[in-house]
Amino acid sequence: MNNTVKRIIVVGGGSAGWLTAGLLAAEHLSADQTGIEVILIESPDVTPIGVGEGTWPSMRSTLHAMGISETDFIRECEASFKQGTLFSNWTTGEFDRYYHPFSLPQGYQDTNLAFAWQDVRDKVSFADAVSPQSQVCARGLAPKQITTPEFAFNLNYGYHLDAGKFAGFLQRHCVEKLGVRHIRDHVVEVNEDSHGYISSLSTEANGPLAGDLFIDCTGFSSLLLGRHYGVPFISQRHVLFNDSALAVQVPYPEADSPIASCTLSTAQTAGWIWDIGLPSRRGVGHVYSSDHCSDEHAEAQLRAYIEPALGRETTEKLVLRKIAINPGYRERFWHRNCVAIGLSAGFLEPLEASALVLVELSAKMVSDQLPANREAMAVVAGRFNRKFKHHWERIIDFLKLHYILTQRRDSAYWRDNCSAASIPESLQELTSIWRYQGPWHYDATLADEMFPPASLQYVAYGMGLKTEPQQSHARSRARTRAQAGKLFQENAARTRQLLSMLPTNRELISKIKRHGLATI
Repeated sequence: MNNTVKRIIVVGGGSAGWLTAGLLAAEHLSADQTGIEVILIESPDVTPIGVGEGTWPSMRSTLHAMGISETDFIRECEASFKQGTLFSNWTTGEFDRYYHPFSLPQGYQDTNLAFAWQDVRDKVSFADAVSPQSQVCARGLAPKQITTPEFAFNLNYGYHLDAGKFAGFLQRHCVEKLGVRHIRDHVVEVNEDSHGYISSLSTEANGPLAGDLFIDCTGFSSLLLGRHYGVPFISQRHVLFNDSALAVQVPYPEADSPIASCTLSTAQTAGWIWDIGLPSRRGVGHVYSSDHCSDEHAEAQLRAYIEPALGRETTEKLVLRKIAINPGYRERFWHRNCVAIGLSAGFLEPLEASALVLVELSAKMVSDQLPANREAMAVVAGRFNRKFKHHWERIIDFLKLHYILTQRRDSAYWRDNCSAASIPESLQELTSIWRYQGPWHYDATLADEMFPPASLQYVAYGMGLKTEPQQSHARSRARTRAQAGKLFQENAARTRQLLSMLPTNRELISKIKRHGLATI
């Protein structure tokens, strides 16, 4: 039972498989004969889903850890800069909007600006008051300059990218630079040893492939964890209603059309539309609930959203792709010597782009905690399952928060989302305490929460949350107001400076393609 982990087999490619293989190979020196061997096997017939086009700022650290050049990544993956999300029509459905930027509020570690901001909430939005990023996004500006080195920034950022090109880029880097062995073949059987651990995978052309740790990146089919081990899937359909999506690639009207510097999320009668700007096109899609909206109505809303930019004739010719969503996650993610990462572990919906960051966090923990043998593996698996169960539960709470703070009552979809029966108890607890104590550091259970309390603030106050001041806290509030005044002034000055110096998203991307970024 004390088998040493010397060979890791990743089953499935796409962004999840190659990010996982790359992080493991880079950390454990797979290109060296003394390192851990990493093999990635993928079916030659399976096409990745390929709509995960938004990332978090964590992707910068992931790419850097894999030894990837940011310049090469931007050039080869049709990447652009993402600085957060602009939400439209989520609160009232009447042209309301708010930003969830990636940068933390000014003075965030020490001062809760929300208290002082409530005195001026009718004059300035929360995001504008505490961060320059919403105004930078509103003007389509980039988060850095061409003189800013790779992965460094003036404002925190992630990326928008072409998921298909990204997977191919990662594949080449992993094979050519990191020593990952790539096999295209069909897995026809999963073989266990006498203790119930996977010993090998039988393949059509390459015979049996033995391994010590197996990573399931086989997407919704969950070939190893779901199909072979039968680990149950926990549906969240009763909380998050969206189970369908229509996706389409939309050309720009002009070659030099502006590239949005954030994801655009526009609420509809039974879901919402995402709009992601890449250098050569937009990725647009409608996520919706089939219980509240027909496919035909969803398509009509999506085409109506696109039509103002392209005209009716061009819009009608666009080919839409239907994607089924089953919101939920596996009961556990690491079972014996099998770990599910990516869609094989679960999926909720594209809101807030949590899919790729879960891949990054999962792969990083497997790499950081890579067990030396099976005795250690049992302990690591327990840690992994507890941590990621918490992450999935917190993601569900955060996504649902966007739906329950709405004032919309114009359709059954929005009314049903606000029904107490569909709101997790943990989220009801948070929104209850926020009436008196707004989102702050005490709302973070773990040090590495996926959505820090700053994100809770941006969404909650962006959608109109009001926190009633407690008289017993009057003295501390007075001190906070004094500190806040200075921080508001500093933020306003920094906003003016950045607006005057930053290029547009398209300008910076064009310069990077011509000249490249300086390396750190």
